[in-house]
Amino acid sequence: MIEEVGGEEMIDRLIVATENQDGLNAPIAEHFGRAPYFTIIDLDSDKRWDIANVKAIDNTSEHRGGVGSPHDSLTNLHPKALIVHGMGPRGIEAFQSAGIEVLKANANTVKEVVEAYKQGRLAELTEECPHAHHH
Repeated sequence: MIEEVGGEEMIDRLIVATENQDGLNAPIAEHFGRAPYFTIIDLDSDKRWDIANVKAIDNTSEHRGGVGSPHDSLTNLHPKALIVHGMGPRGIEAFQSAGIEVLKANANTVKEVVEAYKQGRLAELTEECPHAHHH
């Protein structure tokens, strides 16, 4: 499992909903809760946003045949932001209530959205996924 971020290090942790475990080359999943994986990227904000770590974990939530909601387990990883194409209203509210930004993906791969994040080109996700009630 991924370690919690803490201590003196200056790390920004991003979590991206992805279709596979190909790290920075992974395609971004269309809907957060249904994503097979979550790719976790730690950026060293003390050193020009260098990527310190990339790891993919399985989505073990109820949406994928497991238990619980994705926001329960991911909130415990203390991300600064989630980057997604779409998310339902409960997910958006849960992450925002925990002080975690939910950002709209504007590209197709993890590498592309991480670069956009570093450049401040990702907008906050303000509208729920139009298909959220079907999931």
